[in-house]
Amino acid sequence: MLDFGAIRILVLGDVMLDRFLYGEVERISPEAPVPVLRQRRARAMPGGAGNVARNISALGGRAVLVGLVGQDVAAMECRALLAEDAGIEDALVTSASRPTICKMRVIAGTQQVVRIDDEVTGPADAADAAALVAAVEAALPGCAALILSDYAKGVLAPGVIAAAIQAARARGVPVFADPKSEDFGLYRGADCLTPNARELARAARAPAGTEAEVEAAARQAMADAGLPALLCTRAEKGMMLVRAGGPATSVPAEAREVFDVSGAGDTVIATLALAHAAGKTLEEAVGIANAAAGIVVGKLGTATVSADELAHALRAGSGSAPGEEALLDWAAAQRLVAEWKAHGLRVGFTNGCFDILHAGHVALLRGARRRCDRLVVGLNTDASVARLKGPERPVNSLADRAAVISALASVDAVVGFGEDTPLELIRLLLPDVLVKGADYTVEQVVGADVVQAAGGEVALIELVPGRSTTNTIARLRR
Repeated sequence: MLDFGAIRILVLGDVMLDRFLYGEVERISPEAPVPVLRQRRARAMPGGAGNVARNISALGGRAVLVGLVGQDVAAMECRALLAEDAGIEDALVTSASRPTICKMRVIAGTQQVVRIDDEVTGPADAADAAALVAAVEAALPGCAALILSDYAKGVLAPGVIAAAIQAARARGVPVFADPKSEDFGLYRGADCLTPNARELARAARAPAGTEAEVEAAARQAMADAGLPALLCTRAEKGMMLVRAGGPATSVPAEAREVFDVSGAGDTVIATLALAHAAGKTLEEAVGIANAAAGIVVGKLGTATVSADELAHALRAGSGSAPGEEALLDWAAAQRLVAEWKAHGLRVGFTNGCFDILHAGHVALLRGARRRCDRLVVGLNTDASVARLKGPERPVNSLADRAAVISALASVDAVVGFGEDTPLELIRLLLPDVLVKGADYTVEQVVGADVVQAAGGEVALIELVPGRSTTNTIARLRR
């Protein structure tokens, strides 16, 4: 289990206020024509370097955030949001010469329709640059890493970058940088850069499509800038870590589905720095960051990854022998479901013994997953199965059943329950959709009234004829 609780990371970069308007398309306006949305909800959060800090906090670390905000309402809103997050220390610098950067995203369903940017992108003036460097030097003591989050909005001017890296190196603090400049030499002295493939190609002035091209471009860019390591993020192709004088390490992407890649780079560099500061090798930290990225792109908007989500993803991908590690306890499941719902994801729940997995089970779970964004499966414990099915059941233990079910692409989390029915678990999780086989009526589904009273729905899935664990066991006995 990863523990980032004692780790303090300094984040320096372009801080902005991200605003989101969510709605549903009702009709097409005849004037443009453009979609007309009925607004459902709005939210705001610190973005840019602020999103890096949010990711550190969500994972259980502590972030010290240094950047520029203006003397305006947006700055007040941004600082109020930071104050609500106990894992972030506000070390922002107030500029007398520039406004707070704001980005407004309008989202219809799960599709971003338009983004409106209100920003100044010129380099910070001398007074602001001096204040930023002073803030970094004051905050560095006690920090385990420095992250430079460059969104090309003016905070990370060459002089500020150089001074920050120099201050970090003087204290032996490793530096991770997410670059936007084509000149990677500006980040000379950093321990690892995290460009995407497009940024790497521009910096190396070479293609970066295939693995061979990425490695060659990375080595060229690293040689030009005197960098010891570079992690190239390659979207659906995964990541590649290249070390000077060492072999390249390629890691395949882990995302099951992609809703939104906004802020995925923030999650990568936050997790990479935290894991490395926690004592992991750079290669191990890359694997952890890759798992975090696979989670965050499945969420809508600039999102974060919780420690529970990351731990669950790492357990699921560990390839270890079947065991209880595939199961979430009730508290962890509740936190995970709350995290998914907070990001606008529709959570489904179904349950059963799932003793000997067969085609009917797979069809049910696939059908359930089509009706939600995340699916939780409740498994009867061994004692519960024995009470329901008889003393010779289950054939497979809870640990084995959980290991098999959690490996299915349609399943996002597995939790056990020892009661005869999952009613109390359903009350705790309050899924958006409760799924059972069509051999039930809605009135017969345990927890249907609870879910419907909370605004959710019940879905009944047609079963595959003739498939059941009981029939399978009977055939084996014959």
